[in-house]
Amino acid sequence: MSATRSIEAIVVDIEGTTSPTSSVREELYGYTRTRLPGWLAENTGGAADPVLAGARAQAGRPEADVAQVAAILIDWLNTDVKAESLKTAQGIICAEGFRSGALFGEFFPDVPAALREWHAAGFALYVYSSGSVRNQRDWFEFARPGDLSPLISGHFDLSTAGPKREAASYEKIAGAIGVPAQRILFLSDHPDELDAAVAAGWSAVGVARPGEPNGPRPPHRWIDDFAEVQPS
Repeated sequence: MSATRSIEAIVVDIEGTTSPTSSVREELYGYTRTRLPGWLAENTGGAADPVLAGARAQAGRPEADVAQVAAILIDWLNTDVKAESLKTAQGIICAEGFRSGALFGEFFPDVPAALREWHAAGFALYVYSSGSVRNQRDWFEFARPGDLSPLISGHFDLSTAGPKREAASYEKIAGAIGVPAQRILFLSDHPDELDAAVAAGWSAVGVARPGEPNGPRPPHRWIDDFAEVQPS
């Protein structure tokens, strides 16, 4: 890698950035919504216990039974609450869907080629998303364009890095990957996330794709295609 290169690592968001929001919310969320009540009931006393405990604590409902917790989690899913207990359950449930062929990682057409180009050029690629690390890995491994997981050096989520709108989360990621903040580029569709990354000393570029819910906001540079990003 050239000693004069200013960027060493590129961190990407998923929803609205590498992938259509609809593919996440309709397919991934829909699969979770359908199977969540049954999974909680079948796995009480095992894998579901941390999910139940976390949801009860966050909701302030220590007495909630399994069916009530399922209703709480589905409400959070419908209102896009970034709850760790929900993301954990979703990761486990959707892992089955990816492996059965019911789910695939969907990507904007420009993304696979850009990721391959950046990887070949020596940039370390990472993912930071509110979805669980398990879901992230499956999303890239079972990508409809073909397995993209070998291109990714690491994944971060709410439990491993923290909230995406807080600068401390980006500081934690920089420390974990061992790259100085000023040598990390972050790509996201959410202005608040870009603000937090910049506050942590990162470079950041907004991604505003047609039909996606988040629009450009100053002072960041915005693109609508990964081909417009020329890291150096």
